[in-house]
Amino acid sequence: MDREWIIYTSGVVPAVSAIIKALTVPGDKVLVQTPVYNCFFSSIRNNGCEMVSSPLVFADHTYTIDYEDLERKAADPKIKVMLLCNPHNPAGRVWKREELVHIGEICIRHGVTVVSDEIHCELVFPGYCYTPFASISEDFLRHSVTCISPSKAFNIAGLQIANIVCANADRRARIDRAINDNEVCDVNPFGVIATQAAYNEGKEWLDQLIEYLHANYLYMRDFCREHLPEFPVTILEGTYLVWMDCRKLGISSEELERRLVTEARLWLNAGTMYGAEGEGFMRWNIACPRNTLTEGLKRFVHFVKKTSIDA
Repeated sequence: MDREWIIYTSGVVPAVSAIIKALTVPGDKVLVQTPVYNCFFSSIRNNGCEMVSSPLVFADHTYTIDYEDLERKAADPKIKVMLLCNPHNPAGRVWKREELVHIGEICIRHGVTVVSDEIHCELVFPGYCYTPFASISEDFLRHSVTCISPSKAFNIAGLQIANIVCANADRRARIDRAINDNEVCDVNPFGVIATQAAYNEGKEWLDQLIEYLHANYLYMRDFCREHLPEFPVTILEGTYLVWMDCRKLGISSEELERRLVTEARLWLNAGTMYGAEGEGFMRWNIACPRNTLTEGLKRFVHFVKKTSIDA
């Protein structure tokens, strides 16, 4: 990677916001695939743009892309940017190369710049392969901007550092101006040292982390099959965020979040935080010790039984 292509910033969220500012004007539209990371919404709104969703398709405990819908939405001349989440939060997908190719061809055809948030790129489970969007071809590289950070895989989010990778010089200059305008250009000096240490010396940590997270996911999947068969979790290909189908309860996601906190002392994220398509789902964070995950699952089982009895 050419070092001149890299812009350093204080985090992926401010990076995405600055990129939108650089590549759009108020009134433009930004395309997303919901359910998706909630901070995308505020980054779009705060720049005076309109969000357009091409919802992912949920079936057989996983998500796929509706390419016809994506093509139709991308054809709108007011769509200037597509925010891609790869690997995807909260769907847990690690997009296949052929899926990314299809997305890229659609966006290039309609003059849409792909901004790829790849912050979970190191956290990919056995049997799956992460493909950087920009690595697919020279065209994909020139029509995209990539955001990466060591914060998720190496647990250093508090050090507030991330990288924007952009090969197009004009676009890179506009992004650099935007991060300065937004005053997110200064990075934590400790973050620089930590990033170097993580990428140069962190392989053993990362290998052990992925093994532990994958085992946590398999444990949770099997636990749900045995004790919560009506609350399946999506197939997790990467990240540490598990998406649980809670529609059987007949409780809105926001109400379920509130009740779990007050009645079970268990705090999960309401699915609607990630778009209307998340209604009825809850997001679990399994980047924790196994006994913590076990306790959370037991509390959820107790809540479900109590709710069923009360009903």
